[in-house]
Amino acid sequence: MQADILIENGWILTMDPENTVFEKGSLAITGESISAIGRAEDLSHIRAREKVDAGGCIVLPGLVNVHTHASMTLFRGLADDLPLMRWLEDHIFPAEARLTPELVRLGAELACLEMMASGTTTFCDMYLFENSVAEAADAAGMRAVVGEVLYDFPSPCYGPIEKGFLHVEEMADRWKDHPRITIALKPHSPYLCAPELLCRAFDMAEAHNLPFVIHLAETAAETETIKKRYGRSPLAHLADLGVLSKRTLAAHCVKMDEADIALFATKGSAVAHNPQSNMKLASGIAPVPAFLKAGITVGLGTDGAASNNDLNILSEMRSAALLHKVNMEDPTVLDARTILRMATIDGAKCLGLDGITGSLERGKQADVILMDTGKPHMTPLHNPFSQVVYAAGRNDIRDIFVAGKGIYRNRCHTTLDANDICHRVREAVAGFHKKV
Repeated sequence: MQADILIENGWILTMDPENTVFEKGSLAITGESISAIGRAEDLSHIRAREKVDAGGCIVLPGLVNVHTHASMTLFRGLADDLPLMRWLEDHIFPAEARLTPELVRLGAELACLEMMASGTTTFCDMYLFENSVAEAADAAGMRAVVGEVLYDFPSPCYGPIEKGFLHVEEMADRWKDHPRITIALKPHSPYLCAPELLCRAFDMAEAHNLPFVIHLAETAAETETIKKRYGRSPLAHLADLGVLSKRTLAAHCVKMDEADIALFATKGSAVAHNPQSNMKLASGIAPVPAFLKAGITVGLGTDGAASNNDLNILSEMRSAALLHKVNMEDPTVLDARTILRMATIDGAKCLGLDGITGSLERGKQADVILMDTGKPHMTPLHNPFSQVVYAAGRNDIRDIFVAGKGIYRNRCHTTLDANDICHRVREAVAGFHKKV
């Protein structure tokens, strides 16, 4: 058998339905796909154009960030230690009013650099000027689900909401045949979107067979606002509008009670859990163990770098595991395998991409990361799942492949110029502060 790349002798975590592990395994890549995977001794006959020695490495699927606002890297540290609504209305919304497509692309390129270096190969983004984010992801070689944020008031990108829907139609047409970029409908939230907007956005998602992504039940204040406005919880409000389905991904879901969870589970919708952002903004703790018990699919997100302040899914995994253990006073809650599935195959399922990525299986896209276990903090290695979730850091990511292409090799970016991008961001931010 002939392959393009053969990754050899690594400890492979497939994240397939059985959580199959090969302690000394190999993985062959032909074109964009995984053509073989198994024990190294069983794949020793494969010839490849390039052989990658994964000895001393954990090989696993690329990580999936199911909720972020990539270009908010430009606002990292701009307004910390504030309540959510003050943070949004007094600082973030005014800053966003000054954004341009060029600034958004630059911020997204910076985000891609950061995400790649911490093992993320796929991300789901909601923001302004999302064509620019898609362009950045494409240039980086990453996989992305992007959508222009829709809300009742005029946007710096498209102006009034009527033009917003036209803009999304044009985005969907532009990117419809791209192998790594997916367009989604992304109304901001029930409190910033009228029922008519939500229904129209969902209908468009249905018509184009696209994901529908929304912020939901993030804070107690939001929940009270929706109850006063519509007489029901945010979740019940969306259910009554008919915008919850298997294509719906709801971010945060912090303030959901047992009735909400039961109703949500019947709709087949998924949750984007953002533990660090929720902690930093003191929004609360999403009832993730209850979601999982109800059969709800949960993925992990970082939220934006203005409310986190990084885009590191590795640290998000550790935070999620520890947060729910202490909250439930139960060390068995959200074990390492469950958490790692949330960051890989379950994250892909949240985005409707689990048929092509999220696990290492023959025929799937070759979205693969290699994690070096040679450093003191990764020694010794007893349980690779625990090592990834509780010990690993972004400096342990050695190599990343997306669709069979090496986009990060030997801890160096191959698709984007990191030094140039960081330099241009510093210049742009300096100019931005002068305008402010």
